[in-house]
Amino acid sequence: MPVIDFHLHIMDAAKLQPWTTDYLVESSGEGMEHLTMLMTSPDLLLDMLHENGVDRAVVLTEISPITTGVISNEAVAVFCEGHDALIPFANVNPFMVSNPAQELVRCVLEMGFQGLKLYPTYQGFYANDSMIYPVYAKAQGLGIPVMIHTGSSIFSGARLKYGDPLWIDDVAVDFPELTLIQAHGGRGFWYQRALFMARLHKNVYVEIAGLPPHKLLEYFPDLEKSADKIIFGSDWPGLRSIKQNLEAIRSLPLADDTKAKILGENAARLLDDARCV
Repeated sequence: MPVIDFHLHIMDAAKLQPWTTDYLVESSGEGMEHLTMLMTSPDLLLDMLHENGVDRAVVLTEISPITTGVISNEAVAVFCEGHDALIPFANVNPFMVSNPAQELVRCVLEMGFQGLKLYPTYQGFYANDSMIYPVYAKAQGLGIPVMIHTGSSIFSGARLKYGDPLWIDDVAVDFPELTLIQAHGGRGFWYQRALFMARLHKNVYVEIAGLPPHKLLEYFPDLEKSADKIIFGSDWPGLRSIKQNLEAIRSLPLADDTKAKILGENAARLLDDARCV
């Protein structure tokens, strides 16, 4: 079973907030020139992923000009085009387009996006806000998964109140056929709440990007009981080594089949079920 990194960013260095640039350089241990080279060349990025033991990766669009920066849907679509190992996820900022639901349709049907990432804490809305419901309805109809940022953020302008996994409960109830992925697993405040949401709803998952792998069993003591609902993500380039993260997960006192599920099987099943391969 291949390893799938479900949470990888490329960014336009010219459109990053300065604190985002500083964070990426400090967290990755790399200069911005090197990061930019990887984030503008799919071939170099794929080489890096394969060297780190990753076979496929979800590449995220982010349109958050106030808090982090901007990489457009068009840029991510072009970046991933022709590379089956790169799976593009769109972003729809509900405050920057007149019709968010139609923008999602355009991204999927015209540009080939295979999922959606929402950034409530960066863009300033609750996941269960009625203005987002037409987007969920379109995503459910299109058969694509929706990843939602949950938990904390260190970036200036982020509002943590929007990151509570509890807001996803309404969405899971109202859209039972829509696959929902809690990015960062409720990081900081809401680990158990995020895991509870995944146990409660058949269509809700926990993704662990941005969490130190050696602390996973501290954050989720009963993780093995929910092995079918946990998905690996690195949050690259916000870390020093994807390979070390993978090795840390493999070293945890978990069953081999649990590790296989976390590192690729769950993601592959989710993407297959969502008609995204």
